[in-house]
Amino acid sequence: MDTPPNLFETDTLALRRARADGTAWFLQDAALDEIHERIQDVNRTFKNVAIIGPRANIWAERLGLEATCIPDRDFLGLGEAQYDLIIHAMALHWANDPIGQLVQMRRALVPDGLMLAVSFGGQTLNELRISFAQAETRVLGGISPRVAPMGELREMGALLQRAQLALPVADALPLTVSYENALRLMHDLRAMGETNVMCARHKTPISKPLLAEVMREYQSSFAVEGRIQASFELIFLSGWAPSRTQQQPLKPGSAQVRLADALGTLEINPDKP
Repeated sequence: MDTPPNLFETDTLALRRARADGTAWFLQDAALDEIHERIQDVNRTFKNVAIIGPRANIWAERLGLEATCIPDRDFLGLGEAQYDLIIHAMALHWANDPIGQLVQMRRALVPDGLMLAVSFGGQTLNELRISFAQAETRVLGGISPRVAPMGELREMGALLQRAQLALPVADALPLTVSYENALRLMHDLRAMGETNVMCARHKTPISKPLLAEVMREYQSSFAVEGRIQASFELIFLSGWAPSRTQQQPLKPGSAQVRLADALGTLEINPDKP
């Protein structure tokens, strides 16, 4: 089977992250706080933890966990059945093979071990995506991939099932941030290390006429009381390594009580007079 071409340039992503100045970590902080609450809700003491991502060491410190910190490479290098908790920290949206990373994490979990992941979702930067498309159509006569595609909630949930994780759950946290203008938004994206690294992107800097048209389009279409609105979506995934101790679905026909009796209602069979 042929290996599909990479969607993202991992070397360029590493350079962008290295240049991130740390002045716009508020989305990482929001994701980290939410993950912390979810770990507390599990009410279990985790002894062998791995955290994957470019700021894994900071996540471990903030979560109060002794953890093995792992870069989000295509091959994670995780040991087999080694961890009872693995956290993928705000990096899965840049994976060339997200299903492969989920499978690697599932294999690295002990039975009944927990996988938690958070990444940007498909609604992220919709306004910027639309503004670029409109501006490029007018200035250049066509559009190009200026904002990287990110998985929709339903698609990400389906990946959990494909990775054969038990008790899969996927949910989203939408966030809206206001900026003075589109240029300030782009500045924050650079500060986050989250600018476009698609292989198919234009490699030349954006021209002044195009940038001006993007800013005008964004301001005219997505401004509220003079400030533009930027949408972000955090998608949270959770799943467990399969174990015989987990709850299992009943076999068809094994029910001991009629549904009508349980609901206290009268059963009506349209096939019977």
